Amino acid sequence: MVLSRVGVIARTVFLEVIRDRILYLVALFALVMVIARVLLPDISAGAENKILLDLGLAAIHLLSVVVAVFVGTGLINKEIEKRTVLVLIAKPVSRAEFIVGKHLGLTAVLAVLIAALGLIFVVVLGVSGVPFSLSSIGLALLFMALEAALLVAVAIVFGVFTSSLLATLLTFAVYLMGHLSQDMVAFGELSENPAVQRLTNALYLVLPDLERLNLRNAAAYGMELLPSAAALGGHALYGLLYTALLLAVAILVFSRRQF
Repeated sequence: MVLSRVGVIARTVFLEVIRDRILYLVALFALVMVIARVLLPDISAGAENKILLDLGLAAIHLLSVVVAVFVGTGLINKEIEKRTVLVLIAKPVSRAEFIVGKHLGLTAVLAVLIAALGLIFVVVLGVSGVPFSLSSIGLALLFMALEAALLVAVAIVFGVFTSSLLATLLTFAVYLMGHLSQDMVAFGELSENPAVQRLTNALYLVLPDLERLNLRNAAAYGMELLPSAAALGGHALYGLLYTALLLAVAILVFSRRQF
């Protein structure tokens, strides 16, 4: 794998996605935050600060997930449907470089998007006089970016062998089940049925445990409720390794496809 070729592909994807009206999401988020800040004091009965913190972090997470899923599933699939992949394969670019470059390009877009939304969020909180912990919010945003990178890898895996619609539905299913995987294991233990327990444990092993990358609720209360540094490092490593594994699967499947 030649990093220069990966960098060219990533840069191309980054510029293409950025130009595709993705920055309108920044303006939409800013508008939502301003409207929320104006309306919350009238409807929240004194809890507007906590609600604004939760709303801002949830909105950033939701927008990053939407971009990761809808754009990620089309990264490879649209190249296949439009047959432009034939031109790329004819060039001195390996399929591994193609997959990794696409992933890095969209991940960079999501990192920029999350950073921009986070900056707007912090400015709104500061202007509104809402007390917050910059360190905890920064960690929550960092782990959002890790989750978004993992979801992009999931979307690419499905996008290399299914249609865009099916890949989108499957990626959303993985996202939902990934956030419920710990609850599924708990449900299996409560059922006292060995078959159900084996099924839920198998699903937990196969599906990504996205709750490991979810710091939004704890970050709203400051650094005190966040996991220890060792636990955070373990969660971050889990996300990176799972992303690398998914990319390896995508490369394997894509390398076996005939065009």
